[in-house]
Amino acid sequence: MAEEDFWLPLVDEPIGELVARLQAEDPEITALVDSPRRQLAFRTFAYVRAGVLLGSLLVDHDVTNEGSRTWIDELLSDPAHRKAVEDEIRAVAHDVAADPGLADDTPLGPDEAARERFRAFARGLDSA
Repeated sequence: MAEEDFWLPLVDEPIGELVARLQAEDPEITALVDSPRRQLAFRTFAYVRAGVLLGSLLVDHDVTNEGSRTWIDELLSDPAHRKAVEDEIRAVAHDVAADPGLADDTPLGPDEAARERFRAFARGLDSA
């Protein structure tokens, strides 16, 4: 098989969706992983750690496939499992934020001073 014919997805889609949803819903996570390298580290380790935890839960708990629900959806229908996975994802964000190797990263997007300059500029356009 040629190398270009081989493709392996890096994340199971339900895990990626779960991580993205939690990040979108939790402003603390967004603030903790506010640079490109932190974002990459967070997503990578959140996928892995959530996947390992979900795999452990799958070994310990039987699931049944109901319609279009995935095994992850089945596990996460239990509030205790959902909380455990969400807590694990939040822990990853805290671990990434505490990493001294990422301390000097430049945040994504403008800083507060740049936002204020833009607001002042926009207000000037409104009054013109």
